[in-house]
Amino acid sequence: MKLQLKKNIYEYFSELEDPRVDGTKRHKLIHIITITICAVICGADTWIDIESYGESLL
Repeated sequence: MKLQLKKNIYEYFSELEDPRVDGTKRHKLIHIITITICAVICGADTWIDIESYGESLL
């Protein structure tokens, strides 16, 4: 039996309001959320680890 996802990350978080000031946004909130989730799954324990993971994708 094959499992099917009901929603993907974008669909799940698409209604989340971004509390940041518009002029200071360098990255889309959905990108930050996705990178954070992936980094934690890969073993990131701190925000520094998450930042390093995100930078490694460049």
